[in-house]
Amino acid sequence: MRIDAHQHYWKLARGDYDWITPDMPVLNRDYLPSDLAPHLKQHGMDGSIVVQAAATVEESDDLLSLAGEEESILGVVGWLDLQDPSYKENLERFRRHPKFVGIRVMIQEMPDAAVILQEPFIEAFTYLSEQETPVDLLVTSGQLDSLVQLMDLVPDLHGVVDHLAKPDIANQRLEPWKSQMKQIARHPNVYCKLSGMVTEADHLQWQPSDFTAYIHSILEIFGPDRVMFGSDWPVCLLAASYAQVFELLNDQLPQTLSAEQKGNIFGHNASRFYKLKALPHT
Repeated sequence: MRIDAHQHYWKLARGDYDWITPDMPVLNRDYLPSDLAPHLKQHGMDGSIVVQAAATVEESDDLLSLAGEEESILGVVGWLDLQDPSYKENLERFRRHPKFVGIRVMIQEMPDAAVILQEPFIEAFTYLSEQETPVDLLVTSGQLDSLVQLMDLVPDLHGVVDHLAKPDIANQRLEPWKSQMKQIARHPNVYCKLSGMVTEADHLQWQPSDFTAYIHSILEIFGPDRVMFGSDWPVCLLAASYAQVFELLNDQLPQTLSAEQKGNIFGHNASRFYKLKALPHT
């Protein structure tokens, strides 16, 4: 079983991808399952988890509709406005779709990450925890202090930190990122995605060795049963091809890992975290 635990699809005509601008020509076009299919096949992937890329309920609805037509989409991580009292109604509506697997909270886009420590967010995260809803946490390394505090307030949240919390790989800074990730990993329901690394490095001059300390640190902190591979395609194309992203992680994993542990990282952990049903090709 192999799963890409983090990738995106979009149609620019939707009009809610403001972050994709003309100065990103590689991203400034539609990306759909037919574009990803050759890469999934080349690397033996059974399918992928599609993650929201726009902060709208409408985009999540479209992704769920696409998932109903596309076998390779194993699950959809949608978006909810947790400050809107109607989020519970939208969550229940999402849940009626068999491929809905969780939501993502885009802390990265918040001017002050400390807002997640305010009562409306704490109540919402507590509700999601009680419902055992998987939650992707999009956060930058500079916001980790707020995430540490959030996890102490909602210790049973079933969460996964996207993109290793975006450490400063370009400048090879490990602290305080590593120490803060250790605090977050104290909560056994929290996982981490080995994804989004190439775009945190020098886009033009990165070397595989630039990522070794970060990959090994995450495996040391979370263990091989709470981390998962994600390509972050097509965003990764800003700095690397799908094949380069896959090979980078595969080559930089510690040699001491067993075949079973590698299998967990490249699929089984994602299946367990997102509570996937039987896969179509296995």
